[in-house]
Amino acid sequence: MPELPAVGKISPEIFQNLIYPRLGTPRGEVLVGPRSGVDIAVVRTAPGRVMATTCDPVFVVPQYGMKRAAWFAIHILASDVATSGLPPAYMAIDLNLPLEITEPELVELWDGMHRTSEELGMAVISGHTARYEGCAYPMVGGATVIAVGDEDKYVTPEMARPGDVLMCTKGAAIEATGLFGVTFPDQLAGRIGGPLAQAAQDLFYQMSVVQDAMAAARYGVRHHGVTAMHDATECGVLGGVFEIAQASGVGVRLDTRAVPVREETAALCSYLGIDPLAAISEGTLLLTARPEHADGVRRALAAEGILAQPIGEILPAERGMVRTTAAGDQELLHPGVDPFWAAYGKALEQGL
Repeated sequence: MPELPAVGKISPEIFQNLIYPRLGTPRGEVLVGPRSGVDIAVVRTAPGRVMATTCDPVFVVPQYGMKRAAWFAIHILASDVATSGLPPAYMAIDLNLPLEITEPELVELWDGMHRTSEELGMAVISGHTARYEGCAYPMVGGATVIAVGDEDKYVTPEMARPGDVLMCTKGAAIEATGLFGVTFPDQLAGRIGGPLAQAAQDLFYQMSVVQDAMAAARYGVRHHGVTAMHDATECGVLGGVFEIAQASGVGVRLDTRAVPVREETAALCSYLGIDPLAAISEGTLLLTARPEHADGVRRALAAEGILAQPIGEILPAERGMVRTTAAGDQELLHPGVDPFWAAYGKALEQGL
């Protein structure tokens, strides 16, 4: 079995060898269980009705300010379940808070979480809140978010089919850019310039795919539009596209030259020495659509002010996974480890 990564998610190989063979008791109503590269589970709750769920850490960074930290924590949680095409409806949340959090900070954090959940139409239905020894920012607990809907209205990253158009919203490394922008605004201004540093900071509230996924799903799903959606979180666009192809058992051609990279993102990633296509990108929705509906999906997103760019196509499995670059075609490989975490950790230690 491959070694555990120093930080970040385990590799797909470790998941396949360790986690996937050990999933408790099989139950027939589980339509979609744990899969590498699939962020949601789907359970049939009644004839024609399903529940989609996702589980993630509660990620709170006080340096953002508790209001912004709360917004981001909730949108991270809601974004994954939104990729099912069903709207987030319920959340169970466990807050294991560090001892240093003060009462005013907790009030601001929870008020922000409540207000963000309210904006998303999501009810908090259960939870646990405490301070404990050994707990530290940014991982301060975990949560499960639930969506409900008709069985023929959900999608997963396993549903991409040959001939589908591969698209992405907003661009690469949205999260990496936004997080550095709000954590180190003054230091970044001195390194990439004030306007680009401000643009990076302004990306913070783009770090969500809830609006993207809901707009795409409203156009239509499966034969009528979108066939698969995936949030490009750890390992970014490269990792997300690889995971869609792997989950669906298909090939893919990713044209890396077509992936939008914003000017502030390019400047930041160049300074840090990281590949924007491999960097964490909460806020970038990867989706596939039937070719006859691709333009319609793109227009539906554009109508809500969301850039959606075709970046490749889904191929038959025997044609493999390919990334097209200026130097020619190369095999598309999963990055394995997201370069953001090491760069962010070093920046926190050294203040950039």
